[in-house]
Amino acid sequence: IGSYQSDDTEAFDIIGNKEIKMMPFGAGRRSTLWLIWSDIFSGSGNNVDLSEKLEFIVTMKNPLCAHIRPRKKFPPGPFAFSVITGLLRANADIELILRDLKTKYGPIFNLRIGIGFRRPSIFVASHSLAYQALVQQGAVFSDRPKAAQTSVSLQSCRFNISSAPYGPSWRLLRRNMVSEILHPSRIKSYSKVRSRVLTILIQQLRSDSAATEGIRLIDHFHYATFYLLVLMCFGENIDEAQVKRINDVQRRWIQSAGRFINLSFFPRSLQKIIHRKKWKELLQLIQEQECVFVPLIEARMKAKTEEDVVAYADTLLNLEFPEKKRKFNQGEIVSLCSEFLTAGTDTTATSLQWIMANLVKYPSIQEKLYQEISEIVSRENSKPDGLKEEDLEKMPYLKAVILEGLRRHPPGHFLQPHTVTEEVELNGYVIPKDVAVNFMVADMGLDPQVWENPLDFNPDRFLSAGGHDKEVFDITGVREIKMMPFGAGRRVCPGYGLAMLHLEHIVANLIWHFEWKAVDGNNVDLSEKLEFTVMMKNPLCARIRPRVNQPT
Repeated sequence: IGSYQSDDTEAFDIIGNKEIKMMPFGAGRRSTLWLIWSDIFSGSGNNVDLSEKLEFIVTMKNPLCAHIRPRKKFPPGPFAFSVITGLLRANADIELILRDLKTKYGPIFNLRIGIGFRRPSIFVASHSLAYQALVQQGAVFSDRPKAAQTSVSLQSCRFNISSAPYGPSWRLLRRNMVSEILHPSRIKSYSKVRSRVLTILIQQLRSDSAATEGIRLIDHFHYATFYLLVLMCFGENIDEAQVKRINDVQRRWIQSAGRFINLSFFPRSLQKIIHRKKWKELLQLIQEQECVFVPLIEARMKAKTEEDVVAYADTLLNLEFPEKKRKFNQGEIVSLCSEFLTAGTDTTATSLQWIMANLVKYPSIQEKLYQEISEIVSRENSKPDGLKEEDLEKMPYLKAVILEGLRRHPPGHFLQPHTVTEEVELNGYVIPKDVAVNFMVADMGLDPQVWENPLDFNPDRFLSAGGHDKEVFDITGVREIKMMPFGAGRRVCPGYGLAMLHLEHIVANLIWHFEWKAVDGNNVDLSEKLEFTVMMKNPLCARIRPRVNQPT
């Protein structure tokens, strides 16, 4: 076939208008078309027998049989123009648009977003399809979309666990975090750190409750969670002044990241020209972050042998790239430490605010939780001098409150986008390689086919009739997916166990030490707004009063 394919030669005259070199279809007005079909099928890789036999014409000895495959279906979706119109009408609330599309097209659909609308994104809104994809076909659905140019700059070439492509480097980073930091024995070793931070939080709340009528709580929750993770990341010798400096640069990093997202919609060659000031700000921000983090990392090299408790930064110092056989450079370690702080702070602080907002809004639930805590503390301690971490395992209602908070108000309404490592089929639709696949977490937690009265805040749904634990709820989705605030499958959040411990520990102590009431009666506004996580539109303000007989 190659002898007939040339950019420099004139197209071969198969019908013989200029000259006849061969005439498989005859020539002139009586020419015809027949045997070319066998070449087409032969070229597609099928085993076609081209033996001949003479009948009225020379026919194929074994007649051609072909299997015609039906064209693979792509998930349905709207025209891009209708999406633009909807966004303008809905004041750019993409989540409302997606819920309308789910109603119209079903539990899996596509949406073309971005300049040119050439690359579709696929959305999955069904818990059963999420289970098929993330668990049953977990290896195929375990990759991430290629990073945009801005993301590359912000994340040191995607050098973090959450965005890293599926492969040896990702496995190394995840295995290091799970075994060195998130193993139960390691988590237990940080108990003094948790006690230190909790003491600071309780003291701040006591001080503020005496000075003001209503306390804005998200700032306290964020600071306590961030402080805790800083100590886990850089060691116990960090003081509050250093924590505040790290917090300042991280908050500005997160706020700026949102402003850089739109850079990825422009061609790479134009990005630095059109957004020159933003790129300059980006580079300054990265440099400032490194100026704060690098001295802390270098200090860990000296302190490594002096402290018993391992910090996350310690575990990164001697790791090597599997492919490149070199250690991580400072920029890459900074990126990993930044991810450690960012991923665990806002999600936990946001969840704390939502859970406490519901406990303020529903005093009967708060009282039931307090009674459980009080009973356990009094029973386990002859002198009720406080709530211990080991007491948490004996509190099924506390666990139910946390789970209900995560179901009703997951900190992120979508998982970080996945892609497939190869073309695959899901629910009868083809999922092409490299197309972003998004999972609608909030919708799964509100599915009326799974949850009775899903809009209600009802922790009892996680308890048996006797008020005890049902079979341990599978929040990781290994057996089935009913909700997935931490994701599912191979990309499930590795820190879900630590997050649950932090939520249970802090909520239990907040309820044990204080009685919580709304500033305006029971009027707690649960409206949402999207920032780095899905926050309360009007942050929770509450009146708190120390419980009777609590230590001061």
